[in-house]
Amino acid sequence: MNTYWRLVQFARPLRHYIPQYLFFSVAGIVFGVANFTLLIPLLNLIFDTVPVAVADHPGAFRFDEAYIKGLFLYHFYGVMADGGKMAALRFVCATVLLSVLLSNTFRYLSQRLLNGLRTMVVLRLRQALFAQLSSLHVHFYHKERAGNLISVVSNDVTEVEHSIVSTFQVVLREPLVLLGYLLLLLRISVDLTVFGLILLPVTGVVIGSITRRLRREAGTGQELLGRLISSTQEAISGIRIIKAFNALAAVRTRFDRENSAYRQVLKSIFHRKELASPVSEVMGIAAVLGIILYGGSLVIQGRGGLSASEFITYIILFSQLLPPAKAMTAAFTNIQRGLAAADRIFDLLDREDAVQERKDGPTVPIHTLNEAIEWVDVGFRYGDEWVLRHINLRLEKGKTVALVGHSGSGKSTLADLIPRFMDSQEGSLRVDGVDVRDLKLSQWRALLGIVGQDSLLFHDSVLANIAFGDEQPDRARAEEAARVAYAHEFIEALPQGYDTPVGDRGHLLSGGQRQRLCIARAIYRNPPVLILDEATSALDTESERWVQAALARIMIERTSLVIAHRLSTVQHADRIVVLDRGRIVAEGTHEELLARSARYRRFIDGASDDLMSDASEV
Repeated sequence: MNTYWRLVQFARPLRHYIPQYLFFSVAGIVFGVANFTLLIPLLNLIFDTVPVAVADHPGAFRFDEAYIKGLFLYHFYGVMADGGKMAALRFVCATVLLSVLLSNTFRYLSQRLLNGLRTMVVLRLRQALFAQLSSLHVHFYHKERAGNLISVVSNDVTEVEHSIVSTFQVVLREPLVLLGYLLLLLRISVDLTVFGLILLPVTGVVIGSITRRLRREAGTGQELLGRLISSTQEAISGIRIIKAFNALAAVRTRFDRENSAYRQVLKSIFHRKELASPVSEVMGIAAVLGIILYGGSLVIQGRGGLSASEFITYIILFSQLLPPAKAMTAAFTNIQRGLAAADRIFDLLDREDAVQERKDGPTVPIHTLNEAIEWVDVGFRYGDEWVLRHINLRLEKGKTVALVGHSGSGKSTLADLIPRFMDSQEGSLRVDGVDVRDLKLSQWRALLGIVGQDSLLFHDSVLANIAFGDEQPDRARAEEAARVAYAHEFIEALPQGYDTPVGDRGHLLSGGQRQRLCIARAIYRNPPVLILDEATSALDTESERWVQAALARIMIERTSLVIAHRLSTVQHADRIVVLDRGRIVAEGTHEELLARSARYRRFIDGASDDLMSDASEV
């Protein structure tokens, strides 16, 4: 129930839709009920049981049942007096047609409003989800499966969309429809209506027992669908590795296993959902037959004051209770599935971002780096495992510091603290003496240029990737950035130059070309601080030569933190820091470390082997 009310609160800004929806719905119901009221004079004409009478004009207009009925009878008997029963029959048919037209017009208008509501709620839900996903800290994505998150944004929101429509029909429209028909049935025969109301609750009990487990199964189904999407995404992104290792059979087996599990849950959900409709219809028809049996005995025995035309109209009206009752049954089924999906949506929306600007005071604006970036007794852990301990390091403005160490020593984690991809649990990172958590985050990140090992590009043009984040790219500025990154020549050789699409994740370009575009992207912002995280580790020797030349150009007069495992990248740094198991074990220049650090010498030996290996491949 808490989830349901959170959905209601989420749609609260759209409450101005409700009065209009209610007006059109009530108008449609009134004219819909009038359609069946007109069956009585129509049947009386056909059965030749219309009494000869004259009706008086009801007088001044009043919006009530007596006036409308009096006006109809006045014209009805007037037409029959002037033109006979055929003229009266044509008049009744024309009135029914007008009533049907108005009923369906108002129903269409109410549905238009409902469609506007459902699409707006879906829009707001997806906006909230995307804003949440884009704001969560980077480490969150290391633990979550991308397919599961995509399933929440797409499939779960779609389930909630159907649930909202069903909720509005159940809460607002269908009860009004049932009330309108019940009032008319009571006007025709109280005895028959009371008898029918005794039979109908049995249907609700039976349907309730069918749908009770639906919400739990729907939640399981959404979870399995997320796994299925995740497996598909992993297979597509890793297809080269899958084929290279002859792992197609294993991947297909895992996919088939998850697909079969999802099918079983989905089949159970469909079975329960589809069972509700025929059960409600059978129970409804049984109730109608009970009414026919009981009401027919009243007519045959002359009890209850029912005429044949009124009894036939009553049966037709009572049968009209079934569609809204079935709609409510289906709606409750959809609501259970929607609530299960909403649980997953709100679980994601409730995740707190571990990296936030301070809420207990104003943030400090920053427009450039004046002095230094400093790690002061920094400690960081993932869960219970410490990755960094007692890090004390100073990166002076305009200087280059290189981080070296074996894989898992904490190099990338230390670098990720600068743009606040995560925050340390101990100590602080300070920028010009100010804790980075006190800075205006967007302004601080605008001063950073980051080039990582994964040369990630977006499925867009070369120009859009270089000027990423700029809604109105400066072409001249992008070309200048490309020249500095030694990328201009190969870009000009592309079929459409700077307007050439790079493909999904940049796969239409070579590794070296992608990395140079990433460097150009960093240069385009002209950042005073550079973070280079293994920027050349995945490149061949020729590509590395171009990228190294580009990096050397952009590091001039910039503050740079470099993570690398190759000697050519780190030996010219102003200071080299050696990390081992999350601690700084040595620091100094290349020559100083060669003289007094065994760990650094071992690193250099490994880096030399890398260079020799690269050379042997040329």
